[in-house]
Amino acid sequence: MSADAQPNALDVRFPTRCILAIIGDKWTTVVLYCLSMREHRRFNELQKQIPDISKKMLIQTLRNLERDGLLERTVYRQVPPKTEYRLTDNGHKLREPIAWLCEWGMSNQELIDGIIEVRAGLSSRARNPTAPSGRRRSGNRR
Repeated sequence: MSADAQPNALDVRFPTRCILAIIGDKWTTVVLYCLSMREHRRFNELQKQIPDISKKMLIQTLRNLERDGLLERTVYRQVPPKTEYRLTDNGHKLREPIAWLCEWGMSNQELIDGIIEVRAGLSSRARNPTAPSGRRRSGNRR
């Protein structure tokens, strides 16, 4: 196969870039993972399972997943109203890669913690640029 025939990972249409654009935000993979653990989930169950997600963000994430055909929402007309969410067949196709990513994360916790620590340090220096950076300049200044 020639170099010209190789898939171009830099192309915006490259499948990996496309799926990461769909599921690569802060909450989508977390919600997909929770939905993959049981056949049906109610909104309140998801909110309890993911305590640091706001109600607004959970609603937005669920709507996006429904729009993308990755989950199905069923509304039962009863009092009080009941809504259940479940993964579609296409949503289930993401279960294995997301589970693998979770395993990878657990196996590489030290690496991840290091990256988060560096980012936190850079972020705090950006907010306070006059704080010492820990580096000393050599030479005499006049």
